[in-house]
Amino acid sequence: MVGYPGITAASLPRMRLPQTTSLGEFIRARRERLRPEQVGLTRGFRRRAKGLRREELAGLSGISPTWLTWIEQGRTESVSAGTVTRIARALLLSRAERSYIFELAGIRDPEKPILASDPHLRELLKKTVSTIQAAAYVLDYAWNAVVWNRRAARLFTEWLGNPSGERNLLHYMFLNPEARGFIVDWPARGQRLVSEFRRDCSTFLDSPEIANQVEKLRRESPEFESFWSTQNVLEREGGERSFLHPQDGRICFRQVTLSPALAPGMKLIILL
Repeated sequence: MVGYPGITAASLPRMRLPQTTSLGEFIRARRERLRPEQVGLTRGFRRRAKGLRREELAGLSGISPTWLTWIEQGRTESVSAGTVTRIARALLLSRAERSYIFELAGIRDPEKPILASDPHLRELLKKTVSTIQAAAYVLDYAWNAVVWNRRAARLFTEWLGNPSGERNLLHYMFLNPEARGFIVDWPARGQRLVSEFRRDCSTFLDSPEIANQVEKLRRESPEFESFWSTQNVLEREGGERSFLHPQDGRICFRQVTLSPALAPGMKLIILL
């Protein structure tokens, strides 16, 4: 064998054997637990595979068997949200399992969550909020108030207490003149709300509802347009909130924001 100066066997790069990942292990485990008849396939008499074959899952997911093999063996550094979505649907994953597989993939689930359209969920949230002995309300993924209690309606008289009022928090904040005199330090609060909303709805920015909402706010509110254009992103946090109430004068609260387990995408806000 012809040798080359300075090159030895020890200096050559070693081939790395495929390493499974948590994502790959989860997909394989779910694939092996899924029976062919559950997804409309015929088992056949000579079938020895436990659960679905890799090529069967690949076909159901609309991807190549090679690509699925690489994902299961951890031979790829990234997987697109579309690929994970198709695999999750093919595996008939539950809501919890779907959330888990996206966490393993390290990406956000692009699917719009099922929110207040479920009447049973809405009624459960309504009962929950009504039992809270403080002003409380629930926002959906577009920051529409879907349920609130009497204390919240009394506090936010022009938002939640007005039968014909605009239920979207950002619309109230930027398009209702009453909000500027009611919310203490309105400019700072408004800027922070826009930054929190950008972070909160990042997965749904291209959805018609969010796109139309942002377009309307940018068109009708110079302040929103200015804050939105800064591209600032912040997590939604609690803290002190102060208001100038028409009957009670200046009042202060500590805001707590919670995520209901049965209502993904929603936020329960409590003012203590």
